[in-house]
Amino acid sequence: MSKRGGGFPGGGMPGNMNNLMKQAQRMQRQMEEAQKELETKEFQASAGGGAVEATVTGAHRIVSLKISPEAIDPEDAETLQDMIIAAVNEAMKSAEDAAGAAMGGMGGMSGLF
Repeated sequence: MSKRGGGFPGGGMPGNMNNLMKQAQRMQRQMEEAQKELETKEFQASAGGGAVEATVTGAHRIVSLKISPEAIDPEDAETLQDMIIAAVNEAMKSAEDAAGAAMGGMGGMSGLF
């Protein structure tokens, strides 16, 4: 028996290891593509019965914030602030949930073994 090549015939990686590496590389490319696609998607949420509407991207950037004129009460700025925070947070949560679903759909490393 030859001892060259770390004990593997031909001195290279065994076929199984080669396949694992190819699958890992393919999964990495898919994850990168999913991430790029997600960053361009927009997620929208509203608060106060639609009085405030926020739109964010998958990259967690606010791209739009709409406030109904009826929501603007100079005597009650706190309510408007709360509605803005609620709408933005809900839109961000939607983006995070979509990212989790996209990455979870990749199957993790379990598909490799």
